[in-house]
Amino acid sequence: MIRKLLVLLLTLFVLAAIALGLIAWKQHAALEQPLAVTDEPLLLDVRPGDTPSGVFQRLEADGVLEDAFWLRLYWRLNLSGQSLHSGEYRLAPGMTARDMIGLWQRGEVVQYSLTLVEGWNFRQLRIALQNQPKLEQTLGGLSDAEIMAKLDAPELHPEGRFFPDTYRFTRGTSDLDLLRRAFARLEQVLEEEWQQRAQGLPYNDAYQALIMASIIEKETGVPEERGEISGVFVRRLARGMLLQTDPTVIYGMGEAYRGRITRNDLRTPTPYNTYTNAGLPPTPIAMVGREAIRAALHPVDGSSLYFVARGDGSHVFSDTLEQHNRAVREYQLKRRADYRSSPPRRQAPVNSENAQ
Repeated sequence: MIRKLLVLLLTLFVLAAIALGLIAWKQHAALEQPLAVTDEPLLLDVRPGDTPSGVFQRLEADGVLEDAFWLRLYWRLNLSGQSLHSGEYRLAPGMTARDMIGLWQRGEVVQYSLTLVEGWNFRQLRIALQNQPKLEQTLGGLSDAEIMAKLDAPELHPEGRFFPDTYRFTRGTSDLDLLRRAFARLEQVLEEEWQQRAQGLPYNDAYQALIMASIIEKETGVPEERGEISGVFVRRLARGMLLQTDPTVIYGMGEAYRGRITRNDLRTPTPYNTYTNAGLPPTPIAMVGREAIRAALHPVDGSSLYFVARGDGSHVFSDTLEQHNRAVREYQLKRRADYRSSPPRRQAPVNSENAQ
């Protein structure tokens, strides 16, 4: 009786060992199988709520791999506590199922990027968001005020409230999510620079400094001139002089601007016309980088009150109106064919997708 029991136990042990060996062999074969990805990488979209089992089944149904059952079993036995990050995974030619699972474990989802450029206005920013196909579009049809309400800032004007930078994101990120990051980043940078501002500035708060920074951003063709341009505007404010800066006039003209401004435009009142209105305009006129904010808060000392573009992006600075008028006659009334007041600005892109 005891002998029969021992034989039975031994038989069961051998069968179990064979079964475990078979399972291990099948799992190994399933893991080491090359994925059916041949000529170019395949983007695998893992949506929120997807499970490894479901993705394995989908890949098997699409003919990308075989033996999904054994892969599901491998995940349950070895990686049951591992979460599967949503996003896109790049499956390259020559990759095995084990390589793919490694991507999942490390959460190596495909990253895209969108660059928001210094000097863009909010309309251009919205176009850039709309033209990024990998962003989930949620803001179409909303007014600027409705967008700011979604950012929990219904009382704020959107212009200049977003920080220009390159933002990386994964597929499924919404346009609002990216905008929220740019909004928070601007507030952070502005506060950091405001805390280190020079003394005696003609600003009541950081927002006025942001408005000034946007003017500097639009006026500056040569980065090294930011502080000097800031000095001119700060001295004009301190003396009660009109700022008389063309970019504010252009902004106030809106879609009526066709590439040049006339004397009549300079005389036409708008809230942003600094030829007719004293002080700063009511809001920023563009997005600004940290350097422009810093220049607004650290104007270069000097005595110049005027400047005029040479036509190569740089400016001639003058202390008196007489000197300024001479510079205007030399550099603007006798413009070269290639005259420009500043380097050409990048426009909102037609398609800013950049997968990496």
